[in-house]
Amino acid sequence: KALRLPGLQTPSTRQRYATRGLFARRVRRHKRSDSARKVESRTYARRTTMDCALFSSLTDPRRPTFLHGLTPPLDSTAPEAAQAVAEKFVARSRVLASDGFIVYDIQDEPSRSGADRPYPFRKLMDSGAYAACVRKASGKECLVYKCVDDAAFDAWVRRARLVHGHACLNVVGRPAADRPAQGPSIKDAMKLVQNTPGLGFGCVCIPERHTDEYAAQRGKAAPGEHLNMLRKHEAGAEWFISQAVYDPAPTIRLLSDYGDECRARGLTPKKVVLTFAPCGRPKTMTFLKWLGIRVPAAVEERILGAEVPVDESVTLLCETLETILDATKSCGVPLGISVESVSIFKKEIEAVHELMRRMQAITLDRMGFKWKVVWEDIDTKPAAVVPASTATTVAVAAGVAALVSFLVAKRA
Repeated sequence: KALRLPGLQTPSTRQRYATRGLFARRVRRHKRSDSARKVESRTYARRTTMDCALFSSLTDPRRPTFLHGLTPPLDSTAPEAAQAVAEKFVARSRVLASDGFIVYDIQDEPSRSGADRPYPFRKLMDSGAYAACVRKASGKECLVYKCVDDAAFDAWVRRARLVHGHACLNVVGRPAADRPAQGPSIKDAMKLVQNTPGLGFGCVCIPERHTDEYAAQRGKAAPGEHLNMLRKHEAGAEWFISQAVYDPAPTIRLLSDYGDECRARGLTPKKVVLTFAPCGRPKTMTFLKWLGIRVPAAVEERILGAEVPVDESVTLLCETLETILDATKSCGVPLGISVESVSIFKKEIEAVHELMRRMQAITLDRMGFKWKVVWEDIDTKPAAVVPASTATTVAVAAGVAALVSFLVAKRA
């Protein structure tokens, strides 16, 4: 029998696929025909958000969500090559018990920090199209980022839903306020997405904007990022994804103030997914700071002065997570974890996997869950029926019929 949390009877992803006759098609070893792919895309497009395991995880306050972030390949990449890139990524990451993937929409931001960009900007493939490649390769849903600075934003949203079949979007504001807007305001974009059937959306939150220093620069008496979150919350945002965290203090303050303001307004806080990215060399550290990530001098010195900097960054980030979990356990804000690499440096990419495993264990243990990781060959043995809210599928990769998941039995 499947392990269940009391009162959780949400149908599993396996059950939903099985009722539509889809699950067997998704794990066949031979290539499907173009018509079969079109049928699957239409089926995804007909589903509601309640049929999406990732949406269920992101909106379930009773359990943490675990995500793995990635960026699309170059815009010039052919569709077949993009699918090959996605399958290579999935082949490496399928051993991680994640709820799904984040696919970022990277924009040129020349005025982001006033400093020169450490890496040259290169236009990347559309996030929605590449997320479809990742889902096809992995069998898992993607949370797709989309910047509002797009004159065809409404058409993009329709295509993301009706062509690619996505159910979870993250709506991101304009990359620069000093140039003419090309698309809708963040307010109008959220309304458009909210009114699109079958789509749920979240937004970003930036702890670095919730400091006294940032407030003073903006002529404010006190930090107000939690109020920005409340405006998006009341506009329909179902979750928040943070910028990468290296300093726990602003994050702790933001989560505490957001939780307090929600209680004052009689609102239930939305889940906040905290993002972490390893760093193993000075150039990556420079890029992190260019992105606006707050890295205390002592933290930078500890990482770059270590014998193996990338390993030291993983240890430090785990300590940072522990500090945040301990300081915010009574604030009422449900949390999740996302890991990513901000570079193509091999050691940093590999460190992401170790970071995910360690952070997952820390989070589940700190929250008092009893859990385990399991796998099974779904070609030869039917999987146990596990509610989507208590299990996280890791892999149904192309050509590899394997299922890996973590099971939550109950709180300790």
